[in-house]
Amino acid sequence: MRITLQEDLDSINANLLEEGQLVLRALRGALNALREADAELADEVIAFDDEIDRRYISIEQGIEVLLARQTPVAVDLRLVLAMLHTNLHLERMADYCVTIAKLTKLVANVEPEPRMIQAFEEMGSRAEEMIRVALDAFVNRDLEEASSLVDLDELIDRANRRVVRQVLELGPDPARTEWGLRMIVVSRCLERIGDHAVDIGEQVAYLVTGEFREFTDASHPVERS
Repeated sequence: MRITLQEDLDSINANLLEEGQLVLRALRGALNALREADAELADEVIAFDDEIDRRYISIEQGIEVLLARQTPVAVDLRLVLAMLHTNLHLERMADYCVTIAKLTKLVANVEPEPRMIQAFEEMGSRAEEMIRVALDAFVNRDLEEASSLVDLDELIDRANRRVVRQVLELGPDPARTEWGLRMIVVSRCLERIGDHAVDIGEQVAYLVTGEFREFTDASHPVERS
């Protein structure tokens, strides 16, 4: 029975890592579509989400079957619950990639502002790094690596706060104003992807310590930059 349980856990864990790779692919595609104002590539990102959703559902169903057949306890049960939450966080990241792609399509006829596109590239690269760190920490049960996500996330948060100021500097042209307003939402999507990576890190802490705690306190004042 224990061997079968371990095999099931290993299978779900492998599927989670594959789902993470799919999310990274979707994020990179969304960023490329945004940079090139490429509506066709944006459509590919939107369609690709179906594959991620299928993986999400498959993992969820696998967890349901495992809980019904194996009745895990103690550390194994914590792992299953952490997998369930991590699966959800990855799926939500993919949804934000779809939102970025849809926003790209809405303003594909407007020439992107180079400075802001560069900022989004940096935010996107940071978000990619956070996803990789979160998944590595999950696999290795590395609490220190998971905790490092907080500092990485702060860099994305600061960039997100700068976007509004950059939009206000775009000028009075209605087309560019619309583009800028859409980009505020894009920035927010990238910021939320980072937040979900931090949430996966919190699941790692739960696995290692047996206690759930948030890495950051929402009651703390926001640091301006």
